[in-house]
Amino acid sequence: MVEGRATRDDETALSRRAAVLAHVRSDHNVAVLASLGVGLVALMLAAISIGQFPLSLTDMAGALWRALTGQVPQGQADTVLLSIRLPRVLASVLVGAALAAAGAAYQGLFRNPLVSPDILGVSTGAGLGAVLGIFLSLPVAGIQLLAFAGGLATVALVYVIGALVQNREPVLVLVLAGVVVGSLAGAAISLLKILADPYDQLPAIVFWLLGSLSSVRGAEIWSAAPLVLLGLIPLVLLRWRINVLSLGDEEAKALGVEAGRLRLIVIAAATLMTASVVAVAGVIGWIGLVIPHLARMLVGPNFNRLLPAALVMGGGYMLLIDTLARTIAAIEIPLGVLTAIIGAPFFLWLLARGQEGWS
Repeated sequence: MVEGRATRDDETALSRRAAVLAHVRSDHNVAVLASLGVGLVALMLAAISIGQFPLSLTDMAGALWRALTGQVPQGQADTVLLSIRLPRVLASVLVGAALAAAGAAYQGLFRNPLVSPDILGVSTGAGLGAVLGIFLSLPVAGIQLLAFAGGLATVALVYVIGALVQNREPVLVLVLAGVVVGSLAGAAISLLKILADPYDQLPAIVFWLLGSLSSVRGAEIWSAAPLVLLGLIPLVLLRWRINVLSLGDEEAKALGVEAGRLRLIVIAAATLMTASVVAVAGVIGWIGLVIPHLARMLVGPNFNRLLPAALVMGGGYMLLIDTLARTIAAIEIPLGVLTAIIGAPFFLWLLARGQEGWS
């Protein structure tokens, strides 16, 4: 009897300890997310102020007040802030957040930390659409529309191939189909580069494929933001189901989650987000691969916390990269170059750490 009472006491103590640890962990995650949010706001203010024409907090406040109250812009500071810096900063945050959130969704969906939004060929398909638009000498809006359509069409083709191939490993079939379709799209891009005008079209194609926000204005943001939000809503609503799906199809089925339908919804949502921002900013790699790792190391693999952390960290990272791209050299450096220079060594460091923070 004494032994049974001691066992119950031990179980009670363990339960209390687990509850305390869970509470501490929850407080830690809230503090981390709050710190990330404050850091993002500070980084946005710094990015707006830095450039060939420096802007003070007073300049920013005055320009924003005049814009909100409908007053006429006064001086060069208002023009720089409202027409150049602010749209670019907002676009950077939007692009980085979308790519990082899509990467986190893909990694949870495929249960693989090496997966990124490029795995199903969405970036390559969007690149093919944009290159075709440049080759046909379409206006900017036409290029972006073709890029968006190309990204969605590529993933749709991948999913059709996956549905036609009967296999016990549907995830593996999707990945292999993505590799095949992405390779074909890459070959088509190479062919168009060969056929393009080397003095006019080819430089524009190369620059677009490397990624840039130099030409982004308010119209591009307003066209991409609703689509990103439309893709983000299913990820938020289905976040706990994505946690279940990351355990495996059999476990998800046992818990009442239909893996096939959920996988289609998540892929469609993440693809919509990726295609929307790639159509505006060009092909920018590594963000959807590296940032989810960092977020997972900070808040853990639970998608309820991972998604907001990836959104904020992705936006901040893209903002930092874009600020460096336009300030560290006399000419603007393509974003894809900087993300590769920073992302590749960092990812090697993650591989050296092994599985820590991945599960």
